[in-house]
Amino acid sequence: MISLLSCKDNKPSENKSTSEIGMGHPAEKEVSLIILGTVQDAGSPHIACSKSCCANLFFQPNQDRKVVSLGIMDTKNNKNYIIEATPDFPEQAKALKNLNLSLTGEIPDGIFLTHAHIGHYTGLIYLGKEALNSSNVPVFAMPKMKSFLEHNGPWSQLVANGNIMLQEMNPMEEVVLTPNLSLIPFTVPHRDEYSETVGFTIIGPNKKVLFIPDIDKWHLWETNIIDAISAVDMAFIDATFYDGEEIYNRDITEIPHPFVIESMAVFKHLPESEKAKIHFIHLNHTNPLLDMGSEAYGTVLENGFKVANIKDAFSL
Repeated sequence: MISLLSCKDNKPSENKSTSEIGMGHPAEKEVSLIILGTVQDAGSPHIACSKSCCANLFFQPNQDRKVVSLGIMDTKNNKNYIIEATPDFPEQAKALKNLNLSLTGEIPDGIFLTHAHIGHYTGLIYLGKEALNSSNVPVFAMPKMKSFLEHNGPWSQLVANGNIMLQEMNPMEEVVLTPNLSLIPFTVPHRDEYSETVGFTIIGPNKKVLFIPDIDKWHLWETNIIDAISAVDMAFIDATFYDGEEIYNRDITEIPHPFVIESMAVFKHLPESEKAKIHFIHLNHTNPLLDMGSEAYGTVLENGFKVANIKDAFSL
């Protein structure tokens, strides 16, 4: 078990400019989970996309289209944590800070990484000397992910310069952050070119949350996803593609995520109370669930499921 209960803050003080992401302040909750982003790694609009899903967004950006990330705020213990260091990390860190104005530091007290794909760790670069030049920000990573960061530039420079302080995690080993908050990483099958891939069980004083932004297919995981959902109060799970029609120009075997229609079929016999736990997240730029007015969005809700939305906050 890893414990950070006695770790010191090593963050430089910075100005308190307002966030570009306006969010409510769930400060009355001791521990809260905040959705800081819902989009797949490459964002929306997607580079070089000329389809209707992105065309207008290049000229009229939607400020709610941020890459998938969760913030966790423990107001009782005055701590903030973030899962994933995305390309949108500067705005997401500011948004999380603005929910806990009693904190003097701008950067979360710890950053948790799921794997080495671009939307999940490349935001670490903003901690380097060209940007913040931070001091010893705790970054939690699995063994292969930790080694990847230590031995490959530019990430190794962050380690050498003391911008980040790597904390090794292990599967099913609890990371205790405060008396009210802990996380447990677990491995899932995915395209592990540079690192293993994990999801997290997030444990607050009253509720547990499952977070799996990336996985190949549910049947390839050694854990039964239905059992995993039954063990928690909320589940935020991979919904990269609604169905295969979105990616007609790519070989689907190269990007084997569970389609939303497949997941709904897997979960269709669950009681309504279990379906209500499920929030679809990590949406590709082509995914119609990014449009709350789409037929697909309505279908998900009609079937008893939910779609994660940026700025949503949940008490843990």
